[in-house]
Amino acid sequence: MTATAALLRREVLLAFASGSGLGTALGFLLIVVSILPLGLGPDMNLLGRIAPGILWIGLLLSALLSADRLFYDDARDGTLELLTLGPYPLALVALVKILAHWAFAALPLIAAIPLLGLMLNLEANAYGPLVATMLVGSPAISSIGAIGGALTIGVSRGGLLLSLIVLPFYIPTLVFGVSALDAVLVGPGDFGPPFAILAAISLASLVLGPLAAAAALKLQLG
Repeated sequence: MTATAALLRREVLLAFASGSGLGTALGFLLIVVSILPLGLGPDMNLLGRIAPGILWIGLLLSALLSADRLFYDDARDGTLELLTLGPYPLALVALVKILAHWAFAALPLIAAIPLLGLMLNLEANAYGPLVATMLVGSPAISSIGAIGGALTIGVSRGGLLLSLIVLPFYIPTLVFGVSALDAVLVGPGDFGPPFAILAAISLASLVLGPLAAAAALKLQLG
């Protein structure tokens, strides 16, 4: 078994054992999507126009809930220190944790998005592009969240600090994800250019995120 496969198997087992906070994240996403329309009034046309932004913000905040646990448990029980001393590059460990967070935290949330879109009067032709942008953009959410999680492993109740660190870096992903959907719903403009930039952001995050998270972990572990 290769190092990557061994680390992935460990993350899968941990995710099934702990649930990865999925229930909490799904409940939070439902609350965000349910509460915001109450403050906007009964205008269903307005709700349909801003639905992509609401759903994207809900996805970002819900996925962020579990980002502070990416390295915290391993740091607390000493596993992270053993991994640091072991044969696996720390960047590889970070990459595997990012992929596991994407698979067990982001993907289930994205699977629930179409149902929540019905609540927001989202136009039928937007469902496909919405899911596509979220599938392409969500790896950036996990990668950037991993950097914040690595920077805050030594901080008690570091969730708030992690949010302050990470949320500004989520803005490009949010902007280009919503811009691609606006091109479909409102126009003028093409879906392709903002979607391509979103994909480039995710790709760059997957390359640089593990390296930055590994550097942050080494700094935190001394």
